Amino acid sequence: SEVFGLLGDPNRLRLLSALLEGGELCVCDLAASVGMGESATSHALRLLRAHRVVKVRRAGRVAYYSLTDGHVRMLLDVALEHVAHGDG
Repeated sequence: SEVFGLLGDPNRLRLLSALLEGGELCVCDLAASVGMGESATSHALRLLRAHRVVKVRRAGRVAYYSLTDGHVRMLLDVALEHVAHGDG
C-alpha cells in the first residue's frame, strides 16, 4: 500500500513517467523535465528510492536515477494505459 501511496502524488508520478520515457536521468534533468525545483525533486526521489521504486548510480558528484526493475516499469505502463482509456 505504501508504493501505491507514493504513486498517488502527481509530482512523483511525473518523475516516474519521465524515467519511464528517458531511462536514466540526473536530478537536474528530471527537475527541468517535470518543472520542479532540484530540492523537491531530490526529496521525492529519496522517498521513491527508500521504497525501491527507483535506483541511483553515482558518477562523481552527479546522481543518475532510473526505475528499479521491469516490475516497476510494468506497473507504470498499466497505470498510464488505464488513465489513457478514460471513462469509455
